[in-house]
Amino acid sequence: MILDKLAQSTYKRVEEEKKQISPEEVKAKALSMKKGNFEFENALRSNDITFICEVKKASPSKGIIAENFPYVQIAKEYEQAGAGCISVLTEPEYFKGDKKYLKEISENVSLPLIRKDFVIDEYMIYDGKLHGASCVLLICSLLSESTIRNYIGICDTLGISALVEAHDEMEINKAIRAGARIIGVNNRDLKTFTVDISNSERLRKLVPENILFVAESGIKNNGDIKRLREAKVDAVLIGETFMKSENKKEMLKELAAM
Repeated sequence: MILDKLAQSTYKRVEEEKKQISPEEVKAKALSMKKGNFEFENALRSNDITFICEVKKASPSKGIIAENFPYVQIAKEYEQAGAGCISVLTEPEYFKGDKKYLKEISENVSLPLIRKDFVIDEYMIYDGKLHGASCVLLICSLLSESTIRNYIGICDTLGISALVEAHDEMEINKAIRAGARIIGVNNRDLKTFTVDISNSERLRKLVPENILFVAESGIKNNGDIKRLREAKVDAVLIGETFMKSENKKEMLKELAAM
């Protein structure tokens, strides 16, 4: 399963990173920074669906999505188009991401950023803060309930948010028990790579309305947005649709139309 490969690759990467900068040093640096104000989740508390636009070069299912990849310029276009937040891929092997993308984008736009990666160690949370993240992704399939709860606690000390990703009813309940304030549902089945946005519609009903709900993957047109709006989804995370669009401002306007 691709998720297992991603996790194994990430473990190796983090162990190498720890040799460069120790966990103690990364933690101390992150804690010495100004505490965040949970900007990411605050951006999702709007009267309409918030768009989390993704800066993504590649994916395991589609390969290279953007040969030309001026990531800072793409992020600026999202900001100008009216995005609420930006998602930045930092996983290097399968998504061709990089932490420097996160850092440089954070220095050039004012929107809250989520570090989109496969967090398997608290080191990555502190490191995300150092690189400008206002939020990190915690995946229920990779982490135990107690670990998710612990990682949310670390995020709280830094003033950043945790988007807890679930794929089914069991993981939704796990995320709720762990204290998630934002739950994301990935509409892509990571075993088969098939996409079905009705997954978000169905699982939204299981999440209390005081918990922010994000639909992820497979959102391609205004009809999809209308369905998710009716399902009381708070935000959508969209990557490929935007990355393939020549005019991101027009694409966002088209998607967001009531």
